[in-house]
Amino acid sequence: MEDTSKLTASELSVLTGTFMAESLSVCVLTYFLQHVQNPVIKPYIQTGLEISQSNYDVIRKLMVSEEIPVPDGFTENDVNIHAERLYTDEFILHYAMNIGLMGVNAFSSALPNAARKDIRNFYASCLQSSTNYFNQGIDIAQEMGNYIWAPYIPYPTEVEYIHSKKFLGGWFGEQRPLTSVEISHLFINLYRNMLGSVLLMGFSQTAKIPEVKKFLKRGTELAKHHCDVFSEFLKESDLFPPANSTIHATASTDPVFSDKLVMFHTKALYSAGIGFYGASIGTSARRDLITAYTRLITEVGDYSKDGVNISIEKNWIEKPPSAPDRKKL
Repeated sequence: MEDTSKLTASELSVLTGTFMAESLSVCVLTYFLQHVQNPVIKPYIQTGLEISQSNYDVIRKLMVSEEIPVPDGFTENDVNIHAERLYTDEFILHYAMNIGLMGVNAFSSALPNAARKDIRNFYASCLQSSTNYFNQGIDIAQEMGNYIWAPYIPYPTEVEYIHSKKFLGGWFGEQRPLTSVEISHLFINLYRNMLGSVLLMGFSQTAKIPEVKKFLKRGTELAKHHCDVFSEFLKESDLFPPANSTIHATASTDPVFSDKLVMFHTKALYSAGIGFYGASIGTSARRDLITAYTRLITEVGDYSKDGVNISIEKNWIEKPPSAPDRKKL
């Protein structure tokens, strides 16, 4: 990766963010690889680890060549790979699938923010590898009978147009059935919160600092609450929410990850959630759905802010590259 031009602020931003995310993924996937037992899932985790490690190495080399301070990120000191098993194989599979999905989202956003050819080529490659990884995970989950399908609805029999503003509904009372777009967003937000609640449950069981443990327990309950909200909307249209009893945390309390890593991971989780909820608002026509998503964004924002405050107090947040303070200069 060589180019004569300096990195722009946008490129610095996406590279730093990717570096932090990949350093976290290396820690988490290394631990999962140590404990996963299923012979089909294990190679999949190994592949994910190799992808994250490769991306990490490329960015680190680039930063060194550009004489940019390499972020501390997360290292082997932030994970105890020999701790007891904390999650089931099925959860590990779905977690890894979502690493691929989050990579697709992150890299597709990073690519348009890159001007240098080497950076564009890097993110184009990352996008392709994440897409392939996500697809591979879905194939494995379906073959194992562990994939969680979105609800089915009957095929339409004719093309219809909307002739009344009643389609938008009111804030209360009886509503029209959900559209396929609304169902899609409710389902994926429910699925993500289900995984998030399991992840944070494991984190809360193994956190060392009482303040962090309390924060994570609150996050677990918040994710469950959001699951309930999305489930109720689906039930109103006679659609059954997904369920999978094999995706869960064990009863282990053996510390696995550093509290610093856990807090960073939780912040990233809820920051992504706010973005997903915002996208859901943009594609939902029913007013009650828009109101619900707006309320949930506020709840997530308040929770996330409290987490940032804890991390700042503990000196766990690395400052991203910033413009110089011209007033002080």
